[in-house]
Amino acid sequence: MSKGVISRPEPATRSGEDGRARHAEGGAASPPPLRRRRVQAPAAGPSPLRRRVLNYGLALVTLVLVVDALVGDKGLLETIRARRQYADLAASLTALRQQNARLRDDIRRLKEDPATIESIAREELGLMRPGELLFVVHDADARK
Repeated sequence: MSKGVISRPEPATRSGEDGRARHAEGGAASPPPLRRRRVQAPAAGPSPLRRRVLNYGLALVTLVLVVDALVGDKGLLETIRARRQYADLAASLTALRQQNARLRDDIRRLKEDPATIESIAREELGLMRPGELLFVVHDADARK
């Protein structure tokens, strides 16, 4: 015996974890029986009826989505109508801003220019200055 090496005698057979007997060398006494797997034929795919129902279902879902995209709350027709309304309101806003600018100019002229006040008084109110004469000309054709 060599120094530092301890050898143990191994039994001729010993039971493994699965309960089968083994030889001292560690090989199997008899190989376990092989189990054959059943090979299934590959599936032929969905039946024609199932495929037809699936196609009709997909067509229906597609149709619903297209109709909703056209006439839904945020659909194409609603978007076109909203853009048209926006353009109309923008044009109206532009016209109102121009009218406001003209009115501001009129206010400025009435505050600063006495000739403007006089012309409005003569044209719209029919007023005259003291000492002015008024000539009224009647149209000869109006008498006939």
